[in-house]
Amino acid sequence: MSKISGKKLVETLKNKGKNLEAEMSFFDHLEVLRWHLIRSAIAIVIFMIVAFTFYDFIFDDVIMGPKSADFWTYRVMCRIADWLNTPDFCVTEVPGIIINTQMAGQFILQINSSLIIAVMLGFPYLLYEVWLFVKPALTDIERKSASGFVLYASLLFILGVLFGYFVVVPLAMNFLANYSISGDIANTITVQNYLSFVATLTLGCGIIFELPIIIFILSKLGIMTPQFMRKSRQYAVVIILIIAAIITPTPDIITMLTVSFPMFILYELSIVVAARVHKKRMKADLDFYKGETKQQD
Repeated sequence: MSKISGKKLVETLKNKGKNLEAEMSFFDHLEVLRWHLIRSAIAIVIFMIVAFTFYDFIFDDVIMGPKSADFWTYRVMCRIADWLNTPDFCVTEVPGIIINTQMAGQFILQINSSLIIAVMLGFPYLLYEVWLFVKPALTDIERKSASGFVLYASLLFILGVLFGYFVVVPLAMNFLANYSISGDIANTITVQNYLSFVATLTLGCGIIFELPIIIFILSKLGIMTPQFMRKSRQYAVVIILIIAAIITPTPDIITMLTVSFPMFILYELSIVVAARVHKKRMKADLDFYKGETKQQD
């Protein structure tokens, strides 16, 4: 009995040691994650300070840019209108008065807008911190295949933000500002609502442009396949058109197609990405089975 109880005691101690080692490893991961979050927060604070320093330029030229008739997009639209001889396409005024209805409204506006600008500017660094946290858990092959994650995701996000700011925001704002059901109703927009409108569309387009990266990750996990995406292309077209109609609530079919065209390109690019991942996976599986067959022989 003493021998049996002694063996149980040894096994219990071993299992307790393994559990303690696993718990320490878990807490070590939490510690690493904590420092990644701290560095990310410091980066956001630094970019907020930069935004505060240059806030006059950020507010007058960036945030309020789409409200001005001298905005770059409107000038291009007027040139196109002259070229096509369609004067209605030219934007000469964006009606509506922007007001503040709260005592601390303008101070809150500066805080919120500086935070949004800081997130946009610091997005590549935030992705880099995510990559540093995930990288140790990947194999050498996975690290090599995902080595350009930060670069590609940052470029796609920047392209999406630029597309949203210079295309989606001015088109949607021009339509909504000029839409009227009665001349007795004047458009007076709160500055918080205006900031939310610009930030939501701009950041939303930046996130939508991350579609190829999301498909890449899902393909790596085996959730998404190129065959499924090709078969679902007709449904994707309908969904993209619906999203474009929501983003730009305008009856103009040209505007809706202008917004949806990059989404079509992104979907086709995602199919190419999924196909490449699927091809590499099939090749790796084939090499594995060939190796198993040689060992059995």
